[in-house]
Amino acid sequence: MAALSLSESVDRILEGARGVEFTGAVARVEHRGKLIFERAYGVTREDELGRAVYADTLFDLASLTKLFVTTLSLQAVAARMLELDEPLSRVIHEWSKRPHAAISLRMLLAHTSGMNSGADYRAILDRNVEAFALGSDLIAKPGERVIYSDLGFIALGVVLERTYGRSLAALARASFTPTPMFRPPFLQRLDIPATEDDGWRGRVQGFVHDEKAYLMGGVAGHAGLFGTAADVAALTECYLGSLRGRRETLLPRELAREATSLQADDPVLRRGLGWALKTTDENSCGRWMDFSSFGHTGFVGTCVWADPVRDLQGVLLTNGVYFGRAGDARDLRASFYEGLVQCVPLD
Repeated sequence: MAALSLSESVDRILEGARGVEFTGAVARVEHRGKLIFERAYGVTREDELGRAVYADTLFDLASLTKLFVTTLSLQAVAARMLELDEPLSRVIHEWSKRPHAAISLRMLLAHTSGMNSGADYRAILDRNVEAFALGSDLIAKPGERVIYSDLGFIALGVVLERTYGRSLAALARASFTPTPMFRPPFLQRLDIPATEDDGWRGRVQGFVHDEKAYLMGGVAGHAGLFGTAADVAALTECYLGSLRGRRETLLPRELAREATSLQADDPVLRRGLGWALKTTDENSCGRWMDFSSFGHTGFVGTCVWADPVRDLQGVLLTNGVYFGRAGDARDLRASFYEGLVQCVPLD
């Protein structure tokens, strides 16, 4: 039987999952820095309010927000406004007399700060989430081990705002082209794929799914951005292009390379700066991407992975929690990336 084309492979995987694992999706694939595939699937929700999804549809990016905030942080390093290994208590004075005083920018980006992963939103409904994140006790010594931490990236957003004297939303608008956004305008909400009905806010659509970011007004360092597949691919190309010798864009080449190199070992998912690094064949990038690959996932159903050896990246944006949180997006993601690798052979 003849091998499937890229289009046939992606269609077979995503059409089979539509209406079961998501209502809407956009897949985008770039090879050698050039677009070779982009297609939209499905609708924004499965009722009379559903609208068609297009290639330029905005999705809740969820934790892919962390990649954009990582890039803002590394831009501050390039401008010598921050240092990777300088204690951040210079900026976050609340940490100066606490164990947090040893936390550096590198630790926040590599998830080795010792900060807790997050918090049940029901326990912080009456709290200032930013103050809660900065004031929470550490659960490990800074630098001791990897703990994937939303609270650490909330703190990172505070670091950026205090360093620049501007809001995180304003920094994102000024730094990225194309431009993802926090808090999409009200009139765009029905064009954005809905996420779950969470029993608290009802059907979430057009405002951030992550509860902590929602309590922060939709703007946070760990979640809150809405963007297109092209937005995510453009950011990823900043790093992948540097590894492959293409022109520098958002960052100097040495910082882009450091961000995608090992910063912290973890048996499940090694860490770069902001980026996750392939660690086992059980990771969401599947079996066939090279072990130099880097990527990230978002809770609502978003993901990106890039393979420097093949000079290949794939972005898959879905509203995978629409049908609830019980599903496992790993198999869908792995099938997508394994299909890409099989259809775009190594040079």
